[in-house]
Amino acid sequence: MSATLPSPIVSHQLNLRVNYHETDGQRRVHHGNYLNYFERGRVEMLRAMGTSYRELEDTGLMLVVSELTVRYHSAAQFDDNLVLTTNLTEVRKVRLSHHYQIHRADELIVDAESIIACVDKTGRPKRLPQTLLDL
Repeated sequence: MSATLPSPIVSHQLNLRVNYHETDGQRRVHHGNYLNYFERGRVEMLRAMGTSYRELEDTGLMLVVSELTVRYHSAAQFDDNLVLTTNLTEVRKVRLSHHYQIHRADELIVDAESIIACVDKTGRPKRLPQTLLDL
């Protein structure tokens, strides 16, 4: 984990319960499912900010992952209650940076950073909507 995390521009928390289908044969969350949790966090953060990802796509823009770094500290298990904190840490002309933490009570399970690029339907970089740039 980074020694000092940037101050969040926006922070959002989402409660998650681990479903059985998200686990492996040992009832632990399969490592790939954490990426789905991070995406849920970003989508719900946008919704809480008054913008839906669906509305963004309707304008012809998409937000795609261009970089993702994940650190696994412990294993979440079937039926665990988790809290995902998604922090928007940087907004640039065509990209957003996020930091994520997933906790089970006070225990850090996973933390990660991502860079999300704004592109059009052909995959070309496009300027973020003004509502996001204003952050």
